[in-house]
Amino acid sequence: MENLALRQQLAVYKQSVKRPKLRPRDRIFWVCLSRLWSNWRLALCMVQPDTVIRWHRQGFKLFWRWKSRSGELGRPPIPRDVRELIQRISRENPGWGAPRICSELLLLGHEVAERTVAKYMIRSRQPPSQTWRSFLANHVPDLAVCDFFTVPTATFRVLYVFIVLRHDRRQVVHFNVTTNPDAQWTAQQITNAFPYEETPRFLLRDRDGIYGDYFQDRMKSIQIDEVPTAPRSPWQNPYAERIIGSIRRECLNHLIVLNEVHLKRILTLYFDYYHEVRPHLSLNRNSPTPRDVEPPCQGKIVSVPQVGSLHHRYSRVA
Repeated sequence: MENLALRQQLAVYKQSVKRPKLRPRDRIFWVCLSRLWSNWRLALCMVQPDTVIRWHRQGFKLFWRWKSRSGELGRPPIPRDVRELIQRISRENPGWGAPRICSELLLLGHEVAERTVAKYMIRSRQPPSQTWRSFLANHVPDLAVCDFFTVPTATFRVLYVFIVLRHDRRQVVHFNVTTNPDAQWTAQQITNAFPYEETPRFLLRDRDGIYGDYFQDRMKSIQIDEVPTAPRSPWQNPYAERIIGSIRRECLNHLIVLNEVHLKRILTLYFDYYHEVRPHLSLNRNSPTPRDVEPPCQGKIVSVPQVGSLHHRYSRVA
């Protein structure tokens, strides 16, 4: 009668409560009971027998985890700077795999397993490819530009200045001044600018009529491919436009040109300053001819006038 009363109450409880909540000690009770009583499944009504078996397996895992624990769990962690170095190398070299990066780390004094390197590498969904900056940097040494700009003199004459610029170090490899430019004169300037061993692969220019048949034939004879810009599109020749603007803002706007000889002398002084002194943002804030960094221990700072004191060079003197 007592068992019948208990079963009736359990049936009512099961109907009124959809899923009863069991505490950890209730689960331990049923786990222990399942090990001691073979017919425990007949008396179980609150949960399924498979649930009790799952509890037992979880307890088995927790028991052996507690029993086998030590002072340090798992493999020793690698330092944070090594992880950042692995990510940096994989980011800068998208074509490198884990073996290559692991070899590079060994040469840098870091002994890291190849699996660990593969774990901390930066992975991309697309196949590895070089960046546009790397692509352009590999082709910039074969690019050169040329352009004209005009300068008025004190007697209201107009002088034409022709410049040739290399893209890689922003160097003006040649310039000249004339009053009457033509295709033959312009072609000779390109020949003077580039010896045969230093000829660029491409020459970027605008669509001025001065670059006629004679000029184009000369470019073919010295194996230079011309790349004309679109009509009325000076922004397609940005390096030439930028240096012409720098020449005007930093030099020619502050003086009056007397004649052709005077202009050549002024531009020679400015280009010496432009190549050896003037820092460029695109060249890591250094000049086309790189300057050495002078630490404070080398002495006090002195200034040397450049371009008739329009600019100055600052250096340390022991």
